[in-house]
Amino acid sequence: MRKKLVAGNWKMYKTLHEADAFAQELVEYRDMLSPSSVDALICAPFTALCGLGEKLKQVHVKLGAQHMHEAEQGAWTGEISAAMLQDLGCEYVILGHSERRQFFAESDEAVAKKTCVALDASMVPIVCVGESLSEREAGATQTVVSRQLGIVLEMLQLQKAKGALDGAFVIAYEPVWAIGSGKSSSAQDAQDVATLIRSLVTATLGQRAGEQVRIVYGGSVKPDNIQTYVQQPDIDGALIGGASLQVASFVALVEQVAALS
Repeated sequence: MRKKLVAGNWKMYKTLHEADAFAQELVEYRDMLSPSSVDALICAPFTALCGLGEKLKQVHVKLGAQHMHEAEQGAWTGEISAAMLQDLGCEYVILGHSERRQFFAESDEAVAKKTCVALDASMVPIVCVGESLSEREAGATQTVVSRQLGIVLEMLQLQKAKGALDGAFVIAYEPVWAIGSGKSSSAQDAQDVATLIRSLVTATLGQRAGEQVRIVYGGSVKPDNIQTYVQQPDIDGALIGGASLQVASFVALVEQVAALS
């Protein structure tokens, strides 16, 4: 049975002091954050990562980053490597978020390369895919998701052939039009895309990978709607933005998912 994942994406919010205060407040909810059926995760800004990992361990919450470069090291001003993230205690990294694709011109190929690098570094990549509003209205959702994921799976197939793929990766379906808009995909629409994603993984990497990969939904997820998504057979959790910024809300998200187990 796939373990559920509740992943908070803080984006460009929280100073070091604010992140520390969040972690300190979480201590009050330690017992609520350790259900065996749920992985709780915070993907924080780079400036907050140092030291945050140790604090989150005390409350059974994992640490992740929001972005990573594919190079091991080099003249890449403003970038960060997998080894650097590991030093900071990161177990997860978000790759290919729509904001990175849209505003920083990240290509499908770049996302695929980073996915392989993250796996080689024993970090769990959360690979984001999703369509824009115009693509959705044009009926191109499946085409877009298949394209974005296709090159990732092709590169992972090469890793598998080399014996370097252990199946520890996550795919996040985040319809671009739903991120931060207050709008959200219906649970059935999200399930339909999750079914497509699982079938693509199975077709390329095999039945075992298709069964093991965790697929999460993102897009205006809140405590009062997260269960409608996670109840779907192919949706294993959520990637959450704004609703993860407050301690009470983040804890409520974890509790809502744990209650389904």
